[in-house]
Amino acid sequence: MALTADVAKHRYNKDLFNALTRGEEDKVIQLCRENPEGPLHVLSLHKDTVLHVATYSKRKDLVLNLLQELPEGQFAKLTHQNDAGNTVLHEAVTSDRTVKVATELLLKAPELLSMHNQNGETALFCAARYGKSKMYEYLDDEMNKSIKDPAELKAFHYRDDKTTILHLSILNEYFSLALLIASKYEYLLNEKDDDGMTALQLLACNPAAFEDRRSTPVSLKRFFYSSQRCCAVPLWESIQKQHRIYEEAVKIAKFLIERDTSWEETESALDSIKPKIHKYSSKNSQDRGVGKGKKAATSTDQTVHQKFAETPLLLATKSGIMEIVEEILTMYPQAVDHVDHNGQNILHRAIKYRQMQVFDLVEKMEIPMRRLTRKIDNNGNSILHCVGKRSQDHEADMRSPALILQEELHLFERVEKICQRYSVKHFNSKGQRAVELFREANAKLCTDAKEWLKRTAENCSIVVVLIATVAFAAAYTIPGGPDQTTGYPLLLNQPFFVIFTIADVLSLTIALTSLIAFLSILTSSFQLMDFKQSLPQKLMLGVTLLICSVSFMMLAFAATVLLMIHNNEHWTMVASYLVALLPVCIFALSYLPLYVSLIKTSIFSLKKIGEALP
Repeated sequence: MALTADVAKHRYNKDLFNALTRGEEDKVIQLCRENPEGPLHVLSLHKDTVLHVATYSKRKDLVLNLLQELPEGQFAKLTHQNDAGNTVLHEAVTSDRTVKVATELLLKAPELLSMHNQNGETALFCAARYGKSKMYEYLDDEMNKSIKDPAELKAFHYRDDKTTILHLSILNEYFSLALLIASKYEYLLNEKDDDGMTALQLLACNPAAFEDRRSTPVSLKRFFYSSQRCCAVPLWESIQKQHRIYEEAVKIAKFLIERDTSWEETESALDSIKPKIHKYSSKNSQDRGVGKGKKAATSTDQTVHQKFAETPLLLATKSGIMEIVEEILTMYPQAVDHVDHNGQNILHRAIKYRQMQVFDLVEKMEIPMRRLTRKIDNNGNSILHCVGKRSQDHEADMRSPALILQEELHLFERVEKICQRYSVKHFNSKGQRAVELFREANAKLCTDAKEWLKRTAENCSIVVVLIATVAFAAAYTIPGGPDQTTGYPLLLNQPFFVIFTIADVLSLTIALTSLIAFLSILTSSFQLMDFKQSLPQKLMLGVTLLICSVSFMMLAFAATVLLMIHNNEHWTMVASYLVALLPVCIFALSYLPLYVSLIKTSIFSLKKIGEALP
C-alpha cells in the first residue's frame, strides 16, 4: 500500500513538474486544486514549493493565479523556506518583472520582508545582489514604511559574512544601483567585509570596469553611438554596454572618493631601515638595518598588518585604474604621501606593478617627488630596488623576451635618474644592491631573450640568403631575354626595365647588408646591458633592411610583370610571376608585427636623443 502511495506521489510530482517547465498554466492550476496543500506543495529535492518553482521560472501570471488559488487560512504558510532558506519572495526578487508578485506576497504575508535565508540575506539584499533596481526600490520603500528603528533597518543591509548591499552591487558591477544605495545610506560607505574591504577598495580592484576608455578609440565609439539610431548590431550594443558600465563606474568612484579618507591612516614617513652602502654590521642579523628608536617587525606584527586591507589609492595603483588614482590625487593631493604598513608609497607600487601611467602622473608632482623618491620600505628596498621586483601578475607577457628585457632596462635607467645617489649603492635587508637584485630577477628573462634573438636572427638570415639568391638569379635571367646577336637585353630601352634593374640590384645589396646585421647578433656576447641598445638596434636594422629588400623585390616583380604584358608574352609566364609574388607579400605581412614592436621599443632611445639635442 505504501509503495502504491509513493508511486502515486512521484507520478503526481512528475506531471506537475513537467507542466511547470512546459508553461502549461491551466494544467498546473488544475493539479494544484487536486492537492490539499495546493501551490504550497513541496515539489523539488531542495524543498521548493510549486510557488518557488513558478517564481524562479519567471512565470509571473502563473504565480499571481496560484496566489489567488491560495485560501486565506494558508497565508501564514507562505513563509516556507527551501533548504537554502529562501522564501518565495527571495525567488521573486531575481527579476524586475515580478514586482507585482512581490506586492501580492507582502499583502498576504508581510513577515516575508524581514526573513533571512541561510546566508543571512533578506529579499532586499537579494534584489541588490541581482542588480534589480525596480525591485530594490519597491522593497526599500516597503522596508522604510514598516520599520522605523535604525538598528532593525541595518539588518536588511548586511548578511552573515559582514558583506553589505553596497559591497555586492559593486562586486557585481551594478554601479547605478550602488550609487543609489550609497547616496541614501552613507553609513555603508566605510563598512568593511570580513576581508577588511570597503566598497571603494573593491572598486579599485576591478580594472575591467574601466576598460572602455582604453579598449575602444573615441572616434569609433562616436560612430557606433550615432549608428545605433538607425540599426542595432551586437558588437555595437556590446560596446555601448561597456561604455555605460564605464560611465557608471566613474560616477560611483567620484562619489565614494569624495567621502573616503582612508589615506589619512598612514605609517610614518620615517624609514625603518637607514640608508646603507656596506654589508658590515656589529649587530645581530635580526636587528640589522633597523633604524634608531624603532624595532624590527615581529611575525605577530606582520600578522596584524596583514589583516588591514590596502587603501583605495594603492589598490587602484596596483590595478592601473587611472580614473580612481587621478580623482583621489585631484581631490586630496596630500594623499600621494601615504605610506602602507610595509613602508611603501605610491611609487613603490607603480614601479613594482609596471603602472607607468601612475608613475608619470606622480612624477609631475615635483615637490612630493623629492620625498617619495628617497623612501625606503621596511625591507630596505628603495624605488630602484622595486624595478627588480616585478610582480608575478605581470609575468604572463606574450611579447618577445628581448623586447621585454629592453623595456626593463630602460625603466631601470629612468628610475635611477630620479633616485637619490645613495639609492644606487644602497643595500636592502638581504644585502642586495638594486642592480644586483635586477640582475638576479631578470636572469631567466635574459636567457630567454638570448635564445629568442638567436632563433630570430638565424631564421631571418635564412630568408635573407633566399632573397639574395633570387635577386642574384633574376639579374642573369632578365625579362624578355638577351638579343642573340648583340647580347644586350631585348627590353633595354623600356622604362620598366630600368625600374627592374635598379630594384633588383637594391634588393640584392640591402639583403647582403641585412645578413651582416643578423650575423653580428649571432656573434654577440649577449651581456645584460647589450639588450638595452646594441642588440635591439642591430635587430631593428636587420629587420628594416630585410623589409626594404623584400619591398624592392616586390617592385622588381611588378616591373617584370608589366614588361611581360607590354611585350605580349604568354599569360602563363605572367601568372608565374604573380604567383611568385604571393609568398613575398605573405612574408612581409607576417614580419610586420615584429617590426611594429621594434619601433615602439625605440621610442625611449628617440626621446633621449631629443633631450640631448639643443
